[in-house]
Amino acid sequence: MNNIGRNSFDIGYMDTLAGGDSYLHRLDPRAKLITAFLFIVAVVSFGRYAVFALIPFLVYPAVMISLGGLPYGYLLKKVLVVSPFAIVIGIFNPLMDREIVMQIGGIGISGGWISFASILLRFVLTVSAALIVIALTGFNTVCLALTKLGVPRPFVVQLMFFYRYLFVLTDEAERMVRARSLRTFDAGAMRFKTFVPLIGHLLLRTLDRAERIYLAMRCRGFDGRIPMIRSLRIHFREVAFVTGWAVLFTVLRCYNIPLLLGSLVTEAFR
Repeated sequence: MNNIGRNSFDIGYMDTLAGGDSYLHRLDPRAKLITAFLFIVAVVSFGRYAVFALIPFLVYPAVMISLGGLPYGYLLKKVLVVSPFAIVIGIFNPLMDREIVMQIGGIGISGGWISFASILLRFVLTVSAALIVIALTGFNTVCLALTKLGVPRPFVVQLMFFYRYLFVLTDEAERMVRARSLRTFDAGAMRFKTFVPLIGHLLLRTLDRAERIYLAMRCRGFDGRIPMIRSLRIHFREVAFVTGWAVLFTVLRCYNIPLLLGSLVTEAFR
């Protein structure tokens, strides 16, 4: 299996993780979605220079991963794969904001570096929260929960198709790369003049296969609804789950816990 095939299987592993039987897996997906939304809102609501105040929010992904039995390494790898986007967004901050706002051991640190670190930390927190929800719930169930929460159905269906057609794209790409290797006896990197027409051909083949899949779905009665065997019901455990995390997020947002702990330690040794 080439790299494209391995990456395709790696994406589908999220659905395999969602088949677990832990306490978090059995929760109603709406409770997990609402909690993740509150977490993301709390994280992004901080000022641009907030770094230490964001550190206590790491407790949410740590607890969710531990209780859900999710692999730390797999989720960390997924976060690192998309981390260049956050780096591109904040890499110019140290050049544009050079005012010294902090001194550490006599070394002045500009506001640009602090805001850059804040962007990276927010990115890790928010992306990990989204990945955890998908790994604990499954993408189809997440789409169903979004529908139940009132998100417009066309948006949810497009989101579901986008996720599913990623596998169509990677499957077609794997076939083309394998065919090229067999015909040229060369499994190495392809030249640019070969790569460009292959990309165009790949898109045409993917669109054609996606159209056949859609027609097959229509023949089987697909009408835009997401059929699920599992019923969704809100119980006391879901209410307690959302309420508990909401209270914790509110406390962490209103109080700078690292600053308070630092003040207590300073007072104790004074």
